[in-house]
Amino acid sequence: MNTINVPTLVKAVISGLLLAASGSQWACAASGSAEDANKSNNPLNFGYTLNVQDYYTPSIYNSDKQTNDLLLRAAIPIPSNDLIGVPQLMRATMPVAVTRPQMEGGYSTGIGDINVFDIFLLKTKGVQLGVGPLVSAPTASDHAFGTGKWQAGLAAVVVKLDPRYIAAGLLQWQQSFAGDSERADMNTVTFQPALMYNLPKGFYLRSTATWTFDVEKGEYYIPVGLGMGKVIKANSGDVFNFYLEPQFTLFHDGEQKPQFTLYGGFNITFK
Repeated sequence: MNTINVPTLVKAVISGLLLAASGSQWACAASGSAEDANKSNNPLNFGYTLNVQDYYTPSIYNSDKQTNDLLLRAAIPIPSNDLIGVPQLMRATMPVAVTRPQMEGGYSTGIGDINVFDIFLLKTKGVQLGVGPLVSAPTASDHAFGTGKWQAGLAAVVVKLDPRYIAAGLLQWQQSFAGDSERADMNTVTFQPALMYNLPKGFYLRSTATWTFDVEKGEYYIPVGLGMGKVIKANSGDVFNFYLEPQFTLFHDGEQKPQFTLYGGFNITFK
């Protein structure tokens, strides 16, 4: 069986976590606080961020194949202005390296569909709340790497901040409205419950697996994750966040859904 090598990014994250755990002089001197961890892990943090994430799925139900998705994500804060009286947070996600099995055997890699949403940050008591429109564009470099459809929908985020933890939820709905007429229509809902519990010296536990519901086909899969991360604060004030999170699917309906995924990455939260 042809297999995908464990991605370089995942190896780098593992190495980074081991280095941080070793108590090296560099890691200890720059260990972030719980406040730094909350700032880096807060999906509604009003600041510039850059994320690199990798989803390596070596085990798929009813298949001996594997997949990998390497994502580049950026968030840009937009202050309130005369036109729009509330601050906004625009987030774009680009799958820069999507790897899928080929019918003739082996694997191929290319670019996937870009996803952008614009969250309006609302004033609430006790929690942070954001809601706004989203759009997905068919930018995939090959049929296998995307949907072939323009999609639009809504995104909503709620965050509860505490010095000990972050509890959050991200709900997205998107439906196709244009694109390749020969491709299947899309109607998808995803929900990402997230819990990060802070530990000493910038370490934290995390669970952030995304539940996916294909409304068009009536299929779904619900994974759960448990991992660890480490935040490091640079002298510049920028916060670096390295994490690794194995994710296991508990419930699913439909063919070839992920059974086990190794999720890893790093974030940079700019000062």
